[in-house]
Amino acid sequence: MGCVIERKCWCAIVIILCALVSGATSSGGDKCNLYQGNWVYDESYPLYDSSLCPHIRKEYDCITFGRPDRSYLKYRWQPNDCDLPKFDAQKFLRNMRGKKIMYIGDSISLNQWQSMVCLLHAALPPHSNITKETSNLTTSVTFEDFGVSVSMFLSHYLVDIVEEKFGRVLDLDSITSGDVWKDNDVLIFNTWLWWYRAGVKQPWDYIKIGSSIKKDMDRMVAFREGLKTWANWVDVDVNIKRTNVFFQGVSPSHYL
Repeated sequence: MGCVIERKCWCAIVIILCALVSGATSSGGDKCNLYQGNWVYDESYPLYDSSLCPHIRKEYDCITFGRPDRSYLKYRWQPNDCDLPKFDAQKFLRNMRGKKIMYIGDSISLNQWQSMVCLLHAALPPHSNITKETSNLTTSVTFEDFGVSVSMFLSHYLVDIVEEKFGRVLDLDSITSGDVWKDNDVLIFNTWLWWYRAGVKQPWDYIKIGSSIKKDMDRMVAFREGLKTWANWVDVDVNIKRTNVFFQGVSPSHYL
């Protein structure tokens, strides 16, 4: 199922990395719009072999589990008005030395996190010191030779789900995980796909907004209120002089 969205994940990774370390410019020297462009076929891709990366969850490892075609791996994103530099993992690690990067969100963020750590893993020699640690909702891969950590924090809604005596409550006004998130140099968020889940697929029983607790509500309204809480948290709690914040936007479902 991860294969269906692999190109979109790769595109988002490229754009985020360029925003961090390259500053792509057009032939005239002006900043170009990285989001306007097309997918082009490139024989030099992919930049890593998913079957050789220890950080990919089996559901996303199409090569190991027998997908016969490989052409979908050969595409790269080409903006209309400039050229993106090819990703250089070692240059990226040198530029990000001592920094902490965290993805926060659902399986879209998980796709992105796995792609990032595999890109870095594939470019380093076998004797490189790479450690992995999982604690509660966070999984971190640290490239010890550079002091760079890349973490994934699973959060389907960004706002909290709280266990109460009467059931599980999606609290649209609360973000208690922020103290974990803000201790990073780069934060990359996403949320959307879980907001319309219903029945046994939804991980909450009630929604709290302000002092009101509801059995359900318009999900788009709930999504908007949750994003307001997230945006307020960024404004109040994140030191933007230290930390870069990205929000990925809405992605299509990858469950077909």
